[in-house]
This record gives sequence, structure tokens and C-alpha cells, in this order.
Amino acid sequence: MNEITKKKDVALALSSGGARGLAHIGAIEELEAQGYRISSIAGCSMGALIGGVYAAGKLKEFREWMKTIDRKRMLELTDFSFSINHIVKGTRIIEAIMEFVPDMDIEELPIPYCAVATDWKAGREVVFRKGSLFEAIRASISLPTFYEPVRRNGMILIDGGVINPIPLNRVKRQSGDILVGVDVSGHDYKAQSELHDELQERRKSRRSLAAQVIDKLIPDNLDFNYYTMLSRTSSLMIRQNSILMAKLMKPDILIDIQMNRYGGFDYDKSEKLVAIGRLKTSLAISKYEHNV
Repeated sequence: MNEITKKKDVALALSSGGARGLAHIGAIEELEAQGYRISSIAGCSMGALIGGVYAAGKLKEFREWMKTIDRKRMLELTDFSFSINHIVKGTRIIEAIMEFVPDMDIEELPIPYCAVATDWKAGREVVFRKGSLFEAIRASISLPTFYEPVRRNGMILIDGGVINPIPLNRVKRQSGDILVGVDVSGHDYKAQSELHDELQERRKSRRSLAAQVIDKLIPDNLDFNYYTMLSRTSSLMIRQNSILMAKLMKPDILIDIQMNRYGGFDYDKSEKLVAIGRLKTSLAISKYEHNV
């Protein structure tokens, strides 16, 4: 292998971020389109799912399947549970993906792969480098209070993003590779707020006089509640952890994708999210290659 090829080998870390993690697909596709070879991969939450599907050689099939996901299909794949610690079992979605991505041992994958989860009881990170691929993925995506936690060997496993949202320190490194991180854990809250205010003003200008009177009688801060407070607080904490990890590990390329239009449950917007991933990755690669 010559020196140029070595510099094209990528140790890739994919962050958490819910549906925003579909941008990871675009990032991977753009890296490969520009001649980079992913030699190892580590993922957290949605990053663990996309990374695992890629490592299994089924990313193209997964992208095509995601195109079929609309709001109705999302509801069909949601196995609601009447439990005190979760809303959704999370079995149905995994079984649907396993119809075209067969489970296998992580050790059998063609490239080194690992997924990161969190042991809720011990308050520590758990890294899966062997055993069932889908058991590792299922543990890593266990969003607290939403998906049912995975119980394994006395542990209660929840989303890896709680502790390590972008596992740059867990991906297996090889001599001559470059460290690349794709971080979709952040929201562009300022742009999101400005967009929200703009849309509100447009709606008000188009509404009837009666509707405007009703608007005056209803508080304009209904979107500021216990749920949004906890959700944003959690997102800000995860974001800060990802920023600190990037400062610690200093990846050669950090593809930082903050979004203002898309949230963690916009799975029906897959192609738009893939396109954002490709665009941001192309810009990051251009900057990297210009500076090398």
C-alpha cells in the first residue's frame, strides 16, 4: 500500500442524534465517492446503527428501505409499551431491519466495528466489540424513557450518547489512517428560533381577524414546557460532551452538522438528511485537503 492510499484510510466515528443520524449515510457515501476507504468504524446510538449496517455491507439497502418510511409506517414500527420506564419496546424496528441485514457476530464483520452504550446502574460506558451486532445496536440506541433498556449480564443498558456521543476514542486506529468524526448531536438553536419566529409572523399575517384575537388570548409560550425543557437540557449536555471529545481527540476531519429544521424523530425526511450529510462532508473534505 503506497503513502497516498494510506492517507485515504479512515477511522470513522459516528455520533448519536436520532433521525439526524441519517446524515451519516450521506457522509459515508461522500467519503467513498472522494476515494476514501473506511477501514474501521465506531458508533453511538443512531451512529451505531448506521455504522453497523455499513460494516455489514448493507448501507445501500438500508437507504432504500428508509425511503419507504413515512409517518404511517413509523407508527406501524412503533411497539408501544405500558411501562413505568419506557414508552416503546424497540423490538419491531430491529426485526424490520434484520429482514434485509442479517444478524452476525461483530468479530465476523469485514472491518473493525464497535458500538457504545451506557450502563445505567454503574454509570459507565460499555463498548461492544464482539457478540451479536444487533444486540450491540439495540443497546446503543436505547434512548432513556423512550426505548426499553437492554438488560445484559446484570447491566441495564441505555443510549451511549449519555456518556460518549461521538466515540472518537473507541474507533480502532491503524498506522497511516486519518481520524474522521461525524457529529450530528447538535442543534442550531439560534437559527431554529429565528426560523420559528419567522414562520409565526407569516402565519399571523395570513390569519383572519377572529383567529388573531384568539391568538392574543392564548399564551405564546406553550412550546416552553416540562418536555421541551428536559429535551433541550439533555441535548445541550450531550452536545457539550461531543465538543469536549473532539477537543480531546483532535480528529483530522470533524464534520459538524448542526440542524435547525430537523429533529430526532424526522425519520420520514431521510433523503433530505442524507443530502445534508453529503454536502457537509464535501465541504469538510475540501477544507482538509486544502490544508494538508
